[in-house]
Amino acid sequence: MVVELLLVGIFIGAMAGFFGIGGGMMLVPVLMAIGFDIKAAIGISIVQMVFASVFGSYLNWKKGSLILGEGIFVGLGGFLGGYAGGAVTHLVSDRVLQFLFLGILLFALLRLFFSKNHTDDSQTRTLNKGLLFAIGAVIGVFSITLGIGGSIILTPILVGLLHYPIKKAVSAGLFFVVFSSIAGLISRLMNGTIDFHNGLIVAVASLVGVALGIWLKDHVKDTHHKMALVVLYLFSTLILVEKMFF
Repeated sequence: MVVELLLVGIFIGAMAGFFGIGGGMMLVPVLMAIGFDIKAAIGISIVQMVFASVFGSYLNWKKGSLILGEGIFVGLGGFLGGYAGGAVTHLVSDRVLQFLFLGILLFALLRLFFSKNHTDDSQTRTLNKGLLFAIGAVIGVFSITLGIGGSIILTPILVGLLHYPIKKAVSAGLFFVVFSSIAGLISRLMNGTIDFHNGLIVAVASLVGVALGIWLKDHVKDTHHKMALVVLYLFSTLILVEKMFF
């Protein structure tokens, strides 16, 4: 099991760095597939997301692809929402969590697929800081309740509604995960338990993958990057559907 978790960690870390996700949207279905129940998988996922998002955001900031700015307000909202989400996870049944997860994946898939590509900041829109905070809070509640970082919801919004270039949206999405995952970790520790043993194995291994994923992200075209995101969302959706119904 340890070797499996190490390999999963490296793979999920690479996905986190390349796609700007915390990794939960991939990690939770994979952990369920190898024998963990959904609530244990969510706890392990939260630990991994803290490690991957902090390290990945640092690397993105060093490379100049992460502009903090408005991301701070979305992130603070995500922290509040993530804390609330961690507190209610144990009150929701596994079946409800699975259907919520499926709904989020389908929304992200459709929103991203039908969005236009923007290659620079000239058409980027902005929102009121209070609204940004509120958006972050709502995403934070859903994300930590489901064991995902929230960027799978935020990135399609940034690309499809606010016209962010795909690579900057990906970096902003991973930065958001820092806030939501730390809040979720604190909340889960206060309201339940987390499998730290397996969580740390996956999390430490994921750091190797994060560095690889960010390097790869900086060397692909925007159009290819977007299509890879669409394929990722579709793959995760199919895994979850298979687990739920077959």
